[in-house]
Amino acid sequence: MSLSSKLWQEHLDLANESLAHPFVQGIADGTLPKEIFAYYVGQDAFFLEAFARAYSVAAAKSPTWQSFNVFHDLAAGVIAELNLHQNYAQTWNVDLSQVQPGAATLQYTEFLLATAWSQAIDVTAVAMAPCMRLYAYLGQRLAHGESPKHTYKDWISTYSSDEFEPLVAQLESIVDDYAEDSELIQSTYRYAMECERDFFEAAWRSQG
Repeated sequence: MSLSSKLWQEHLDLANESLAHPFVQGIADGTLPKEIFAYYVGQDAFFLEAFARAYSVAAAKSPTWQSFNVFHDLAAGVIAELNLHQNYAQTWNVDLSQVQPGAATLQYTEFLLATAWSQAIDVTAVAMAPCMRLYAYLGQRLAHGESPKHTYKDWISTYSSDEFEPLVAQLESIVDDYAEDSELIQSTYRYAMECERDFFEAAWRSQG
């Protein structure tokens, strides 16, 4: 079993906590209140900008031209994802330029950027892989092979798409090529998965 698969399997408990979270289940059936999703869109746009920056830092540290190109391709994927958020923002009148990051958002983005700047690309890839694999997992589980008809169908179709899975595989290939299992690798992966769960929880509680 590859390291990326091993890490995912060992932390599937946290992935399933995110899947079962009322925020994600509200996306699944279309019942998530619009104001909660609007808050999430703003926070996720802030997060994705940091995610793209972390990819760029990792690219600059890449020891090979191949890994350099992989990180740049992944950054381009994040930019495409941000364009989707721009569409959401227009739909729900969210001014992304005025978004103030919440505590959970800052906790996650500061962790990613600190990791990217202070660690080699193996640890950075491990810090970023949970986000990518989790969103593919959620999208595929929520799609159930069918195209939903409700408000959040674009979110589900984006992360369950044939275009998203290869991006996940590219990042996991960096994990498999450069990382070796260790306490640091395990703790980095788990912390990122916890940040993902907490990100959904913060959005869910944003209107409370």
